[in-house]
Amino acid sequence: MRVMVLGSGGREHAIAWALSRSPIGAEVIVAPGNGGTIGSFGSAELDVCDASSVLKSAKELGIDLVIPGPEAPLVAGVADRLMDQGILVLGPEKKGAMLEGSKAFAKSFMEENGILTSPFDVCGDLKSCKAALESRTPPYVIKADGLASGKGVLITSDVDEAADYCSKMLDGQLFGDAGRRVVIENHLNGFEITALALLDGSDGALLPLSHDYKRALDGDRGPNTGGMGAYAPVPWDSEELRERIREEVLTPTINGLRKRGITYRGILYMGLMIDPEGKIWVLEYNVRMGDPETQAIMPIIGDDWLKLCHGAANGELQVKDIQTNGKSALGIVLASEGYPFSPRVGHPIEGTWPFDDGSSLVFHSGTALVNGKLVSSGGRVLTVVGIGDSIETARINAYKRMASVALPGGFHRGDIGSPTTEVGGSPRS
Repeated sequence: MRVMVLGSGGREHAIAWALSRSPIGAEVIVAPGNGGTIGSFGSAELDVCDASSVLKSAKELGIDLVIPGPEAPLVAGVADRLMDQGILVLGPEKKGAMLEGSKAFAKSFMEENGILTSPFDVCGDLKSCKAALESRTPPYVIKADGLASGKGVLITSDVDEAADYCSKMLDGQLFGDAGRRVVIENHLNGFEITALALLDGSDGALLPLSHDYKRALDGDRGPNTGGMGAYAPVPWDSEELRERIREEVLTPTINGLRKRGITYRGILYMGLMIDPEGKIWVLEYNVRMGDPETQAIMPIIGDDWLKLCHGAANGELQVKDIQTNGKSALGIVLASEGYPFSPRVGHPIEGTWPFDDGSSLVFHSGTALVNGKLVSSGGRVLTVVGIGDSIETARINAYKRMASVALPGGFHRGDIGSPTTEVGGSPRS
């Protein structure tokens, strides 16, 4: 089987690696890929959001299954074009991708289908933004309606800062057209987890539950980023919790999509908040796997990832839960100096070999090969993943491996997996 993974990040590196381990046997192409995937997998130069380019490459390479990594090609309708030509895709059509493409659409969808989410207002001008802020108590949660690479959220207790952020979004200064409509919602307290599910159009199977870190600096300080680390599974992952997620979130979401005539075959990302009373709130949907959650989840999958992906894309997923191998994994992102605002790139990277040293893996994101040398090419450069029998052992292995990696000006958080960063505690506390 020939599989094409669209994208160039650590998520795509991890997906490709997991696919390549299948006993079925697969030739994996990562398009366009990065400095870590080139050489390990096939590659193709293309624009992942250009449906014609993707279709042309898929036909020329005889691709059996396409797995889009990021959300942008799905929102752009690339999956629709491929499916129209009879090519199997693990990813929703454009209508389904609106769950991530528009925060306003997603929040309204949750309300319509009885899925618990925080009260919200959708604003198209500064006057309505200020009214929405005045009706709430701090901290204020402000989100860009459209795609902003995981950075379009501000949480602040300063109402003037909140209003200024709204103004800059509405003017297109921050996220272009993605910010010209603003979602303002109530702040929720609790513990945040990521629940990923593989959907086949009529049912879904949950992956191990994970927890990620979005702020740039230790102690959950600094600006929001695409993600600075993650671990899986969460220690209190239980059948009882998973069953509640299925009943309260996953099944109503699938049913709501079907009511709209949407056959959703792909990954559904559910960003959840479990409050101190144990209620499960949905913060957001994404229509693809998370980054860096994927890098922490793929190493602990016990089932055949290729078989699962092919079954879901074909509408024939026959499992309720995706099994683990009994291990835990923790990933730490190494970022370029200046990230997330103005990352400095082109610096040499050392210490990434071997990819797998027996207790840790190095997934590449913003890397490139220039004259045979590995250099940084993006904000998030690598995810170093430690593996162990517990989160603590995985954490030790990850930080030990990270100590051997060198990137001038690069930085990473030092508290991934530390109990002191578990704001809100576990749902059992």
